[in-house]
Amino acid sequence: MKIRRDPFQAIADPTRRAILVLLASQTMTAGAIASNFDVARPTISKHLQILGECDLVASTQQGREMIYELKVDKMKEIDLWLEQFKKIWEDRFNNLDAYLAKIQNEKKNGKH
Repeated sequence: MKIRRDPFQAIADPTRRAILVLLASQTMTAGAIASNFDVARPTISKHLQILGECDLVASTQQGREMIYELKVDKMKEIDLWLEQFKKIWEDRFNNLDAYLAKIQNEKKNGKH
């Protein structure tokens, strides 16, 4: 039975986020991924296992090696969820910009 974890659990860890960035550009073996980090290969294997359980990474056997690749469709789901917060924060920053411009304009015109 395959465990399903929350994908946000996976991206909460900086090492796993870095692994996702690496896999965004190309498929890689665990050894190639591990060579980018100053940790033991079993540690990277555990991170890859968690990413797989979160369905963010897929692995395929090629000879004796496992090749890992990013599951873009799952990353898009996370992006869609985060998009709602991006809109909220953009609106807040736009309101702040308008307020600051109003204050500066009032100072310029001697109303403040």
